[in-house]
Amino acid sequence: MTVNACPHFPTVTHQGLDPDPLLDKLRATTPVARVQLPYGEPAWLLTRYDDVRTMLADARFSRAATIGVDVARMAEFFPIEDSILGMDAPEHTRIRRLVSATFTARRMQALRGRAQEIVDGLLDTMAVTPQPVDFVQAVALPLPITMICELLGVAFEDRERFHGWANIFMSSSGYTVEELLDAHGQLSAYLAGLIASRRAQPTDDILGALVAARDGDDSVITEGELISLCMAILVAGYETTANQLAKFVLCLLDRADQWELLRKRPDLVPNAVEELMRYIPLSAGPALPYLATEDVEIGGVLIRAGEAVIASTASANRDESVFAHADTVDVERADIFQLGFGHGAHFCLGAHLARVELQVAIGSLVERFPDLHLAVPADEVPWKDGSSVWGLEALPLCF
Repeated sequence: MTVNACPHFPTVTHQGLDPDPLLDKLRATTPVARVQLPYGEPAWLLTRYDDVRTMLADARFSRAATIGVDVARMAEFFPIEDSILGMDAPEHTRIRRLVSATFTARRMQALRGRAQEIVDGLLDTMAVTPQPVDFVQAVALPLPITMICELLGVAFEDRERFHGWANIFMSSSGYTVEELLDAHGQLSAYLAGLIASRRAQPTDDILGALVAARDGDDSVITEGELISLCMAILVAGYETTANQLAKFVLCLLDRADQWELLRKRPDLVPNAVEELMRYIPLSAGPALPYLATEDVEIGGVLIRAGEAVIASTASANRDESVFAHADTVDVERADIFQLGFGHGAHFCLGAHLARVELQVAIGSLVERFPDLHLAVPADEVPWKDGSSVWGLEALPLCF
């Protein structure tokens, strides 16, 4: 296959509920395309559902091989060592095994009652707050932050500190590399302090269990890996869920027919969460890149060893060959095998927790505030500026 001119991706700077329009074009004409991201060398971009799913499950594509390489990426700074996100098996398996039992579907379902208690309390406060109410601050942020703080064993009172650091190093623009690394370093130091406190006074939360595992056998996890793992759990445990929850509500309230369907049939809420995960992209750009460790053919294109590949799950989730009327939200859609949580070895560790939180929040909103509506036109809702994860700055609602 002949490779034509290398387009720059992403092409959009504004945030929204739809993926970059370039993805539609590439999926239809050049599903395995050579593209230039904002930083790093060019990479292959996969846009079809089958190709994305296949690559993410193929061990010949490596995350670990990207460490220290000028790989295609959305942000200027390079991938950081010791992170589970940059590991392959067996190191990835070794680290993930330490916490995977905690985040099983059964264990997360057991937390549904606690999630409901938190949501009920937040909605009680929301009900007596002068309107319009900012849903982001009222529910979308405090729900997942409270849940992950309780699970990990982090003081809820410290949320402003780690939320501020996370906002900086998850930004794609607006900060220097030095500022990004400084925020990362401050959060690392904060977590190192918590780890030290667990050593002095053991606890039965996730952090306490991880420290006990480390101290019982230092071959299980290094100190650096322990800090990076806690950081991944803490930040990913609330940041993505908070952003998606606010966008879900915006999307539903901007589509009166879908909100009305959930009012009449609250049993559709779990299905609606899957459909909204399919429909709404997490960000403008792709997930983390992989490097091919040997020559591999995907979609009729030969990807050579050492070349970077990025899989667009946002594009895969809008693949018309898999999802009929893919650009339409349909909370009654059947067989939603969406890739919003990823696929393969790096499938989102907290997917089951996120599902519980999203289902409880959406279901409770529909039940308690059936007349909920946007306080401003949808196109006037403010979005965050320069964030690598698309999210709303605020979501003003009336009821």
